[in-house]
Amino acid sequence: MSDPLIRKKVDDAVCVLTLDRPDVLNALDTNLMRQLTDVLTDVAHDEDIRCVVLTGAGKAFCAGGDIRAIAKASNDRIAEVKPRDAKSSSFERRVQWVRRGAEASRLLHEMPKPTIAMINGACAGAGMSLAAACDFRHAASSAVFRSAFTANGISGDYGGSWLWTRILGTAKARQLFLLDHKRSAEQALAFGLVDEVHEIESLTDAVMALAHQLASLPGKGAAYTKANLNAALTEKFSDSLDRESLNMMLSREAMVIEARERKEHEAEQDEPRRRAGSGNAG
Repeated sequence: MSDPLIRKKVDDAVCVLTLDRPDVLNALDTNLMRQLTDVLTDVAHDEDIRCVVLTGAGKAFCAGGDIRAIAKASNDRIAEVKPRDAKSSSFERRVQWVRRGAEASRLLHEMPKPTIAMINGACAGAGMSLAAACDFRHAASSAVFRSAFTANGISGDYGGSWLWTRILGTAKARQLFLLDHKRSAEQALAFGLVDEVHEIESLTDAVMALAHQLASLPGKGAAYTKANLNAALTEKFSDSLDRESLNMMLSREAMVIEARERKEHEAEQDEPRRRAGSGNAG
């Protein structure tokens, strides 16, 4: 079994996930890619978690894919395939492998709870795609950003083209990917890559304050709101009106149920005290 490459900490319904390969700027190798998808799948279904923060250990958020480690793992797998079916099998498996890793972006984007990218340093390639998949992006003033795909002869993955086109608009997304400029945190803020920039000393406090604010929201209401916003990216206005109407009633119903359950729980907690009080009075 591979060593854990993600640190997980839960604090009052806020889950902080830390990519933990600081010696290579938290670049994604095959093990980290698999573990990230697995951990996010668990977190997405954990009803006790109401907000997720993604960050990196050391001086980087995520520098993208670990090209050397990935190439070695890929070559090792190809060597295991019989020569007669090596060409088709190796290519198809590579495509499937990339797509499985990219599930991490889908989970961050679609899970029914808010997600925050706490960008503490270098953010490039697939790391930028993971940040884009989050609902909020807060960066340290020392962070740097670069798409790092086309300059290396590759087209990009982890949903970056879909996500950044919707976040930035088509013109800026083309600048981001095709020109591949390196940007400071302040330049990233001006360009629209991040929501806020903080000094590194105050980044964690600022992000955790936001995370706890989001975690304190009624869970179903936040989930249905996120569903509305995600669906609005592709559906017609009339369909959005239908979805909003349905989710409005579902979220209201969820609030009624939660209030009833809370009242019943409080009554159960008070019952022993009420009986004790009645006994003393007699």
